[in-house]
Amino acid sequence: MGQTGWMRRVQWHWPWGLAAVAAVCCLATILVFAPGYLSPDSLDQLRQAEGKKPLTDWHPPVLSLVWRALIAVTGSIASLLVLQCLVFWAALWVLARCVWRLTASRSGSLAVLGLGLVPFVLTFAGVVWKDVHAAFALLAACAVAFTGLLLRDRDPRPAVRWGLLGLGVLFLAYAMLVRKNAFLAAIPVFVMLVLALWGSPGRRTWVTCTAALVAGLVVPAAAVSLFAAPLQTKQGAQIMLDDLVHVLSVDELRSADVSPALRARLVASARECERVGALSDAYWACYRRPADGLRGDSDEITSLWLREMSGHVPKYLQYRLLLFTTLLFETDYPYKAGVTRNDLGVEVAHPRLEDMLGTYVKGTAQDLPWLFRGWFWLAVALVLTLRPGKGAFAMPVRALGISSGAYILGYLPIMPATDYRYVYWPAIACSLGLLLLWLGRGTPPPPPRTPGATTGRTLVEHQPADAGGQ
Repeated sequence: MGQTGWMRRVQWHWPWGLAAVAAVCCLATILVFAPGYLSPDSLDQLRQAEGKKPLTDWHPPVLSLVWRALIAVTGSIASLLVLQCLVFWAALWVLARCVWRLTASRSGSLAVLGLGLVPFVLTFAGVVWKDVHAAFALLAACAVAFTGLLLRDRDPRPAVRWGLLGLGVLFLAYAMLVRKNAFLAAIPVFVMLVLALWGSPGRRTWVTCTAALVAGLVVPAAAVSLFAAPLQTKQGAQIMLDDLVHVLSVDELRSADVSPALRARLVASARECERVGALSDAYWACYRRPADGLRGDSDEITSLWLREMSGHVPKYLQYRLLLFTTLLFETDYPYKAGVTRNDLGVEVAHPRLEDMLGTYVKGTAQDLPWLFRGWFWLAVALVLTLRPGKGAFAMPVRALGISSGAYILGYLPIMPATDYRYVYWPAIACSLGLLLLWLGRGTPPPPPRTPGATTGRTLVEHQPADAGGQ
């Protein structure tokens, strides 16, 4: 009797213990990264958020606008760091709580929280990047899906289901707004969300949910474009510029049917990229940028790309495959050190903590480099997709694998560089997927349900009395 009472107290208090651990980790993350690690991209968005530079679409304007609103409310540029850390650790706590309720594994739920502290995840947790915001928004959507998976066993009211769907759509839409190619990762997570909430949704449910996702993406995008009116920078031409200067020879560029000024810039860019050994990112590494950036050149660059790439298909494919294999096997930039030197007076608040974090991450990257390589996470994604197990977590595991694999492969035609941040979401998702695959081995798969069903029990919630020493 006493043991049963003790286990009931554990069942009641354990989620709050997890919350306390998550809160401490969140505060520590904020302290280490304060006021947020900032690269030149981050600083550019900060200037836009503070109104010191016109809002542009070179970086996602929605991120700058959110930052602007937070600064207006709090008066601190660190407010965005606080927000992204809160979302990150809150999502991990929700996932940990759901894992605890579904498996009764205390060690498993702690392991979910521990994902936030592993070096290949913690490395960017406080860096203000669109890649990080997209990854954390996708993780939050996964947390909403797991909440639906847990509540589905209790047959929640329709209002609860649709409320959770709306929250999940909000996170997915934000992920796609801050990182355009995140839609490749978001679609599998969206499917997981719907299946978690409805089990076997009917056609009408699928149509309604899809319409909600489209509206969640289109409405804020249109509102930002209409009311904020960010300056159009034609950033897409940056990828085409890379292709032109690396696929065409100097002689071919010298005879290109473009304006003399652009022709001279293309030739000089090809020569400079060859001199410095720049395989990508020609716009920043090799291109003599005019005052208006790519806006004046974008139409001619696009037309030239369309004419020339069709006649250089083998060279184009070779270049893109070379760049992609470099991302996979020579993944660069596993750690962003502090705040880039700037004229805004922004510096790292705690340099010694920054040094400690750098030692932790860079030491791991040196000793276990495969943890920061694209090939490893692509391989894990394929395993999760093809062998998700047969337990209660089989569907989420497969969704995380597909999301990760699609995101990595989606960079093949558009990759601007070979940085680790381009596989940051796959690293998080695959780590979570591997953990769920392990935890789901002892859980029974949900029974089949009739199409369109909204009632019935689909998961047997494990009792903590079975946990023993887990």
